[in-house]
Amino acid sequence: MGYSGRWNSTDPVPERAIASGLIDRFGLIDPTDGGRTHRHTLAGEWRKSTTAGLTLVKAYGIDYGLDLFSNFTFFLDDPVRGDQFEQKDDRNILGGSISQRFLSRWFGKDTESVAGLQTRFDHIPTLGLYHTEARQRLATVRQDRVNQWSGALFFQTSTQWAPKLRTVTGVREDVYHFDVRSDDIANSGARRSSLASPKVSVILGPWKSTELYANWGWGFHSNDARGAVQTRNPKTGELVSSVDPIARAKGAEVGVRTGAARRLHSTLALWTLDIASELIFVGDAGTTEASRPSRRLGFEWSSVYAPTRWLTVDADFAYSRARFRDEDPVGDRIPGAVEGVASAGITALGKGPLSGSLRLRYFGPRPLVEDDRVRSKASATLNARASLRLTRQLAISVDAFNLTNAKASDIDYFYASRLLGEPAAGFDDLHSHPLEPFTVRVSLSVSF
Repeated sequence: MGYSGRWNSTDPVPERAIASGLIDRFGLIDPTDGGRTHRHTLAGEWRKSTTAGLTLVKAYGIDYGLDLFSNFTFFLDDPVRGDQFEQKDDRNILGGSISQRFLSRWFGKDTESVAGLQTRFDHIPTLGLYHTEARQRLATVRQDRVNQWSGALFFQTSTQWAPKLRTVTGVREDVYHFDVRSDDIANSGARRSSLASPKVSVILGPWKSTELYANWGWGFHSNDARGAVQTRNPKTGELVSSVDPIARAKGAEVGVRTGAARRLHSTLALWTLDIASELIFVGDAGTTEASRPSRRLGFEWSSVYAPTRWLTVDADFAYSRARFRDEDPVGDRIPGAVEGVASAGITALGKGPLSGSLRLRYFGPRPLVEDDRVRSKASATLNARASLRLTRQLAISVDAFNLTNAKASDIDYFYASRLLGEPAAGFDDLHSHPLEPFTVRVSLSVSF
C-alpha cells in the first residue's frame, strides 16, 4: 500500500484579518504554507490453527516522509522575513508481532487466553525544524537523528465463571528506548522507560439480550523522543527540563448494552480518565512542554435501529468534562477539549444497485484558554452520499459535503500573532480554519 500527497496552505487565520476585509473566510496570510508527504507500506501475516490454538505472526515495513511548512504567528518573531518554519521527518519503520491463542480451564472453568509480544523500530535519519521564508531555509532551529525502539509483552485471559458472569483480565509491559543525536550536544542522549499496564473487565448477563459491564485499567501515552533528552531550548537557548518518555493514564468505565427492544441495539457508558501530564510538542520551538495533570469525566450513548431490512437509523452522543487536576490561577480548563459531540444518520441499502445515506455531525463548544474566557462556537454539518453499483466490480458514488453550506470552523485556537503593520507585540486573537463549503465529489471504484 502506498500514497503520496501535496497541499497548499491549510493553516488557521486570525479573525481580525477577516473582519477587516484583508482576506475572506477561505483566504490565507502566507500563500507558501503547505507540504508534501508519502507513505509506503509492506505488510504480511501468517497464521496456523491447531487443536492447541491459533498462532498469529505479523510483520510490516514502512517508508514515511513529511515536509510541512507552517506559519501560525506570521510576523511576530521575525518582522522582516516572517515566522514560517519547516518540519521535516524522514523515517523507516520495521515492526511486527507474534501471539498464541489457546483454550484451557481455570478452576474448572472454560478459559480463552492469548499471549504475545509486539515490537517496532523507527530509524529517523533526519528530523529537522527550520526557519523558512517561502519554503526556502533561512536557519536551522534544530536537526536530529533519532532511533526509537519499543516493545511489549502482553497476556489476556477471558473466563466464563457462570452462565451470566464473565471476566477479562490482562497485563501489558511496554518498554521504550530513545537515542537522539542532535546538532546541539546539550540535546543529545539516550533514555529508556518501561511501564506495566493491568486491566480488568467484568461482564454480567445477558438477561433478555442485555449485559452490564465494568472496565478498569491503566495505560499511557508516549512522548516525543527529543523532549525526553532535551536540556536546552533550541530556539531561545534557555535551559529546560526533559520530560518523562511515558505518561501514565488511568481509566474506568461502567455501562450497559441491550438489544431487548425489537430491532434496536443501544449502549450507554459512564467513564473517567486521569492523565499524569498533558504533554504537548511545540512545533515552532522544537521543544516538548509538560502540561498539567488532567481528569476527564463523561458518558457515551450509541444506538442503532433497523426498522426494515434495507433501512438503518443510528445516533451517537458523547459528553466530556475535562479539567486540570492541580491548582493554578490561570484556570483549570483544558484548551481545545470538546465538551459534546454527536452524530446521527440514515442509511438505505436498496435491494437493487442503489444505496444512500444522510448524516449529521455536531461538535459542541470548547474552551480555548484555561480560564474559559474565550470559547469556540458549536458547529453542525449535514453530508449525503448516493451510490450506484454498475457491475459486480464497478461502482460510482456521489458525495455532497456541508449540504446547508454552514459557515463554521472545523478548528479554533486563541494565541498572539502579528500581521504586517501591526504593533511589535501583535494581538491575541481567535485563529480559525473554515469548514469546507458545499462540495460535491464523484468517485469511481473498482473491486477485484
